[in-house]
Amino acid sequence: MPAFLGWEDQGLAFDVAVHLGSLMAVVAYFRRELVAMTGGWLRSFGGHACADSQLAWMVIIGSVPLAIVGLLLAGWIEGNLRSPLVVAAATGGFGVILWLADRFSSRSRNEHSLSVTDALIVGGAQTLALIPGTSRSGITITAALALGMSRDAAARFSFLLSVPAVLMASGWKSLQLFVSDVAVDWTALAYGAAAAGVFAYLAIDWFLKFVARSGMLVFAVYRVILAGVIAYVFW
Repeated sequence: MPAFLGWEDQGLAFDVAVHLGSLMAVVAYFRRELVAMTGGWLRSFGGHACADSQLAWMVIIGSVPLAIVGLLLAGWIEGNLRSPLVVAAATGGFGVILWLADRFSSRSRNEHSLSVTDALIVGGAQTLALIPGTSRSGITITAALALGMSRDAAARFSFLLSVPAVLMASGWKSLQLFVSDVAVDWTALAYGAAAAGVFAYLAIDWFLKFVARSGMLVFAVYRVILAGVIAYVFW
């Protein structure tokens, strides 16, 4: 949007605020699942494994690739790939792949059936979200569908996987902000975080209901059209 409208880049502090707002929305929406997963995960250390502890471990394992790749390459990617044409290519290309995964998925599995290998595959796909325009939720849902998960299960696992992902991103950006000498407009940050939280919460609720009923085609078409517009404007 800054490139389209000629705005000054919103800056690091605002990025952190928006990330934290969306994180609060995910935590609020999945609060029951997260409480159950946390309890199950803690009990698993005493040898009491259950479906919730298994899911918690898969979220943790699925977050490892992003932590490693983000630490090694995030700075290089931000400095070399943050351009409208890269956004256009990633938006359109991964939109087509999302549709293909949805079209040919068996959709016979839920999030509790994930293995360590499955979690690493979805987590590996999540690292591609470091490329601007990829969409973290889009690429993780794509990978989960390709593994045969149902649409709503793929979406739920993607949102659960966002909790450590956003925590890591916010923590890293907060550290950068802390060591910088950028002036912070706390009022703007509060408005940004609040808006991100409200709209993210509403989007999660609507999205989970929509994909279970209608699939991913509309999102794939939207991404391809948006990619074409971006490429046309900035080519």
